[in-house]
Amino acid sequence: MERMTKWKTWILAGMLGAFFLAGCAALKEAKPIILNKEFEKMIAGRLDADYVGTDNCLRSCHFHDTRRRDFDLSTMGSQLSRESGMPIVNCESCHGPGSLAIDGITPEKVAKDAKAGKQTVCDYKTLVDMKKIPAQAKSLICLKCHTANATFNLHNWNVSSHNMSDVSCSDCHNIHAGHNLKVKPREMTELCYKCHQDVKAAFSLPNHHPVPEKKIFCTDCHDTHGGMSAKNLRKDTVKETCTQCHPEKEGPFLFEHADMNEDCRACHTPHGSVNQHLLPVRQPFLCLQCHPTHPLSGSTTAESKQAVYTRCTDCHSQIHGTDLPSPSGKGTFVR
Repeated sequence: MERMTKWKTWILAGMLGAFFLAGCAALKEAKPIILNKEFEKMIAGRLDADYVGTDNCLRSCHFHDTRRRDFDLSTMGSQLSRESGMPIVNCESCHGPGSLAIDGITPEKVAKDAKAGKQTVCDYKTLVDMKKIPAQAKSLICLKCHTANATFNLHNWNVSSHNMSDVSCSDCHNIHAGHNLKVKPREMTELCYKCHQDVKAAFSLPNHHPVPEKKIFCTDCHDTHGGMSAKNLRKDTVKETCTQCHPEKEGPFLFEHADMNEDCRACHTPHGSVNQHLLPVRQPFLCLQCHPTHPLSGSTTAESKQAVYTRCTDCHSQIHGTDLPSPSGKGTFVR
């Protein structure tokens, strides 16, 4: 009987092992993907068109356009040189194959149009329609190349709040604006304000971080391409982000402010406030939300009441933390 039980156990283990190996083999097996031609055409252009090269595109209808100059001076345009050693990037990398777009356009036609004072126009309808494709598909055109570069944070773009909110790469990076495709720090604030009107209003309040004065910028705290932290913060926690500029508040201290230690937003608003030090509620009412009573000597005179309803930090000056005990021996942040 015992021998039969052992045999059943071995058979059952063998069957489970076979199922496990079969499952692994199925996962590793290459399976054909059903191509969605409409979506493929949306990001790659006409599938019946051929690539003709940047020179043919620009010679046909963009010969007199400043876009050629801007593209040649840009980071992507510099990759066209054989000496760069980089993958070739050209107009068709983003706009799709252009043979149908320039079909019928000859040097003679370009010269004739120029003589008549007009610019030769190609058939844009055969190219990728940047104005109609969804934001995620538009970003995918950029990510074909940029997910493989050295900027690791682009790996977080697909799950970022910007991508989820239908913001595409070209909403912030104007590809044809000039040679520098990055947004200048001093222009970044106005760019962010276009969508973040509530933040713009907060920075208009009397006390705010010096972003409008262009002393610091949105990207000092936030990673615009997404990250692992909430609100796209550059650091893992709110405190780590804040102490980049406020290292004296970092600690660790012997006496710390309990649960308030890791999230500065418990007492401060990050963008702007009507109160000093970016407090959401002025003192003492901010402190009284957690400390409803104050130990007094038992008297209820006007002087004692006045001591309660003044700024708490007049006495508790080391409110963020201290290594020195109070005269009573407890950590009341008075020195």
